[in-house]
Amino acid sequence: LTLQESGHCFTKRNALNSMSTEEKMDVDETVAEKVAAPQPSASAESASKYPDMALAQMIHKATVAAALVDAAEAQRVGIVDTLQDTVMTEISQELENPSLYRHLQSILPYDGLTDPDLALMDEKHAKHVKELEVKVEEAKESAGDMEVLDACLEIARFAAKSLSKEQAIEAYEKVLQLPKLSTGKQIDALMEESRVASFYGDTKKNAELIEKASKLAEDGGDWDRRNRLKVYNALSKLLARDVKEAASLLIDCVATFSCGELCPYPEFVVYTIISNILFLPRTELKSKIIDGPDILSVANKIPVVMKLVNALYDCDYKAYLHAMVEVQPILVADRFLQPHSGYIMRELHVLGYKQFLDSYKSVTLESMAESFGVSVAYLDLQLSRFIAAGRLTAKVDKYNGVVETNRPDLKNTQYRDMIQKGDHLLNRIQKLSRVVDL
Repeated sequence: LTLQESGHCFTKRNALNSMSTEEKMDVDETVAEKVAAPQPSASAESASKYPDMALAQMIHKATVAAALVDAAEAQRVGIVDTLQDTVMTEISQELENPSLYRHLQSILPYDGLTDPDLALMDEKHAKHVKELEVKVEEAKESAGDMEVLDACLEIARFAAKSLSKEQAIEAYEKVLQLPKLSTGKQIDALMEESRVASFYGDTKKNAELIEKASKLAEDGGDWDRRNRLKVYNALSKLLARDVKEAASLLIDCVATFSCGELCPYPEFVVYTIISNILFLPRTELKSKIIDGPDILSVANKIPVVMKLVNALYDCDYKAYLHAMVEVQPILVADRFLQPHSGYIMRELHVLGYKQFLDSYKSVTLESMAESFGVSVAYLDLQLSRFIAAGRLTAKVDKYNGVVETNRPDLKNTQYRDMIQKGDHLLNRIQKLSRVVDL
């Protein structure tokens, strides 16, 4: 480089270093515009639109809103007043699903279609199913295996759209029982059936179906199906609160995501960030999340979550707690995260306190409270709870107003574990020698 070029680079670097976190994000977003969001693969494009998982998310929000005390609280978690009308209208007009409509009428205070209206819809669907079954029989008699598969899939997909969960699962089971069904088609049918189970909140059935599909993928699935199945498995793990395993699967799929039938890409990135922030080391958090080009491509659509992870990495603990307050409504309004919102918020608190205390041998309660932007009494209560539960290796000297950290000695711990295991092994050998002598 010439002297002039070197000076230009130095000035540019200094300008970037002087930027705020928000300004850096703006620069990153400008760069990230060149990074395209992952496109659906061939097998993803052929997947059934129904059940519509976006509708499942809307149903979840509507049920959350019905359980809240007032409309202001619902709006705080991002739920609009007209959501319930939108949901019930879509179910009655687009899906024409009387079973789902009856179920939601028992939960949500909504006056819409009457029982005679729903009964007429049932009769209409029963007639249509018989027509589809005739097509299956005709295909078996005069067409090939692919035509039979298409006819059976038509029934299953209609059931997923307009019939009950039990009828949809039964229809997909019939598809899986077809002879000469390739491994790829079996995996596709199992993934669609798992979406039916997930749509209706049957986590056990969902996990069973994904496990079956995973075994088939190990034996003969192609890369695309294995990759899509990894996303299905990750969201299933997330629902089961196996967050660590889910985080590992989610971060692996960021660059190859093609499951638009499950959730939009920005939502997928939110799941990835929320789960991985709890487990990734700081260096990997920086490279895979904060500077990850695929994540930066949607950063402007998820500003609150990006603010959370950036505040943690920058050790801006006051902004970190503020971001947690803003993230909490996102957790409550999401069907995958809401069951674990309390757990996630607690772990985020522990993560922030632990990272702060790792930098000190001892620190005053007042200084720590000021860093987090909370009162001393609140901080004392929080720390005492986490210390008593064994989540923080520290102790609070309330008289002197000091928090003292107790870093575990890893080498001594490993040495004690080795001695204990050695003693246990010697005891077992002695018992075995007595048996041999006899």
